[in-house]
Amino acid sequence: MFNVVSTTCGTLDHDIARAYKHYYHGAFELDDIELGEHQLMRLGNVIVPNASYGEIIESVVLPVLEDIRNDRMADTGKQGADLWLGFGSIHLVWELGKRIGTPDSLIYWAYKNKTPVCIPGITDGSIGAQLFMFRQKYRDFHIDTLADEQVMSDLTWDVEKSNALMVGGGISKHHVIWWNQYRGGLDAAVYITTAPEHDGSLSGARLREAISWGKMRPEAPNVCVEGDASVLLPLLGSDLFGE
Repeated sequence: MFNVVSTTCGTLDHDIARAYKHYYHGAFELDDIELGEHQLMRLGNVIVPNASYGEIIESVVLPVLEDIRNDRMADTGKQGADLWLGFGSIHLVWELGKRIGTPDSLIYWAYKNKTPVCIPGITDGSIGAQLFMFRQKYRDFHIDTLADEQVMSDLTWDVEKSNALMVGGGISKHHVIWWNQYRGGLDAAVYITTAPEHDGSLSGARLREAISWGKMRPEAPNVCVEGDASVLLPLLGSDLFGE
């Protein structure tokens, strides 16, 4: 159904963390100072214990990176920086999905179906910190972000129609519409957001604004749904799969 996913490092962080430990329901009005004193972090009305997040990722990811490095050396016979050519965030997600993914995680199904999950801001999160730490040990290690761009380019030019479901804004939304300008724009799109348009942000920008940039075709059907994605996505899914 979806040929590619563009998302944030946070998606990868929390997908891995929740495969091991639970998050909890809280409230927006909780005392953040008190939460911090108890090593509890707040994501809106979701409470994330440090033991369910940072400690998990730190204990899991570095050993997996070691395994990936060893396997790549054995499989390719390469050393140094050449070892990582072509290894972008897409391949990182597949490797993580193969090695530590669970059937209720995004990375597991991305690996199983070989669906590219492109993370243009791969360093902006806990996983990014682990990548940085790994580089302190192996100075030739790097994530080949331009390999991801090659995948996005190939998909953009090869498809007859390009449609998008965008949930929230920021870098992952922009990466989708940015690449589509090179083929004359998206052919159709749905955008779910709670961001206001009047602040001039990308998250608040309605899809009609993308027409002026050539990122959305003028005749392309599109709709912006203002609302909570955690409510709207299940409704969309139930309607789609119910039929």
